[in-house]
Formats: sequence, C-alpha cells, structure tokens
Amino acid sequence: MSRSDRGEELSAGFLRRWPLPPIDPKGGKESRGSVLVVAGSPQMPGAAVLAATAALRAGAGKLQVATARSVSHLVAAQVPEALVIGLPETSEGGLSPKAAKEIVRRAENVSAVLLGPGMVDTAAAGKLSVALCEQLSDVTLVLDAEALECCSVDPAAVGASRARVAITPHAKEMAHLLGLEPEEVEKDPREMALRAAKSLRATVALKGAQTWMANGEGRLLRNRIAGNAGLGTSGSGDTLSGIVAGLAARGAEPLQAVAWAVYAHGRAGDALARKVGPVGYLARELLAEVPRELAKLTR
Repeated sequence: MSRSDRGEELSAGFLRRWPLPPIDPKGGKESRGSVLVVAGSPQMPGAAVLAATAALRAGAGKLQVATARSVSHLVAAQVPEALVIGLPETSEGGLSPKAAKEIVRRAENVSAVLLGPGMVDTAAAGKLSVALCEQLSDVTLVLDAEALECCSVDPAAVGASRARVAITPHAKEMAHLLGLEPEEVEKDPREMALRAAKSLRATVALKGAQTWMANGEGRLLRNRIAGNAGLGTSGSGDTLSGIVAGLAARGAEPLQAVAWAVYAHGRAGDALARKVGPVGYLARELLAEVPRELAKLTR
C-alpha cells in the first residue's frame, strides 16, 4: 500500500514540520484573527459555549457568537469574552433561515465562521447552511452537526461556495451525507473521507476511533496516535469544531486547521485520561488542556 493510500500519519513531528502561521509577539488580538460561532438553541445553549470557548483556547484573537435569541443572555454570561448576538428562532427552537442576512453582515470582518453545534430543527438548519454557503466568501466555513444538512437540501451548495469549507461529521452524519448506512461508512472510513472531500470539494474530518482527514485535492491524513475512548462524550465534537475554527481564524488553511485540531483535541483527552481516568472526564475540561497541547507542538 502506498503512502497516499494509507494516508499521512499525524504525529507531533509531522505537525512541527507543518507549523501554524506564526504569532506576532508584538501583535494585538486583531493579529490572530476573528471568528464567528453560529451555534446553540434553547435546548442546547452549552454547545455554543463549548465551541466558542474552544475557538479562543485555540488562539483566535476576537470572538462573536450568534445564537438563539431566547438564550443569548445565558451564552453571554458564560462567555464574557465574546460579543453575543441573538438571532430569530423557529417554533422548534432552531435558528431561522431569516438570520442569514445578519450572520453574513457579522461575518464581514472575520476569518472563520463555525456553524452547527447545538442547533436543532434540521430543516431550518439546512436552509440556513445553504444560504451561508451561497453568501459567504473569503472565509473558512466550518460545518458541524445540523449544519451538515445543507448537503441534503442542496448537494451542490458546498462545492459552489466561495468560502473555504471544512466539515466534521461522525459516521452517522457521513452516512446521511453520502446516502449510505452507517455500517458502510464504518467499514471503510478512509474511502468515505476521500469520496466526500472530492465530491463536495471540501476538507473533511471523519471522526471515529481513527479520524480520517482529506481535502478536495485528494490529500489524506490519519490520526491513530492521539485520543482515547473518553473523548466519546457529550460536547466533545463541539469542542473539536471550535478548535478548528479558532486555528482557521489564525490563518491556518482548512486541512492544516483540521489536522492540528484533531491532534490537539486528542492529546487533551489523553492528558485528562491520566489525570481523571480513561472515561468520565467532561468536554468542558478539554478546554483548558488545549493551549498546553498546542504549546507543546509549537516549542
């Protein structure tokens, strides 16, 4: 099997040879980019908190959070570092597709936009996601969770977007994207990551026991080293997508942001497994570990 067939293996050495954009030691917060997190619902405001905090822990300089209007005050209290915007909701608590105009306006001066964590009302999420794929440009757009429904609403939306799109599905979400059963995705995740990346013309991180990453040009990466079973916990995916967005805001291109995020997220879980136990640590506990793991990789 060739190197390209099995994928390039993530490791500390691999990432050090692919360094993140340097931090200006004399620069202010503007020098590390700005991120907009569109997330949350009355049922899951915490997802917006986790994803937004993770973006800052990854080193993004400025943060905006757009969330359901009814819980925006709760999110603002939990993330005092952010500018928080309340968006109109559907009757089910989802973010209304009518919010697209405001989101696009808020995204005019950001480097990365994350859409999806904690959102409900699948139909509304799909319409909103398609609208943002169509209207956003010159940003990295990270799609997670319910935002992935855009691929069902309009299969061409991601590929036609002027944004640099990255998606972070797990096996069930990937199966829905490709019209397959989850078992088929789990049987050959390498091929599924490549297929989705090429068909969508996007960067893909297919989460699982081994995370496979690919871009539209066919480059393939694999993580087998970092991470453990304890990362399979509520909110862990929200944290990962927030790290991706934060690194993209700092100037990392999508595949690099995904690779560094997957590895740092996994190593954060490994650190907690040693401190707390192999399972039972919480997604919110990952947040404080992320800067330490990134610092180890950039020494």
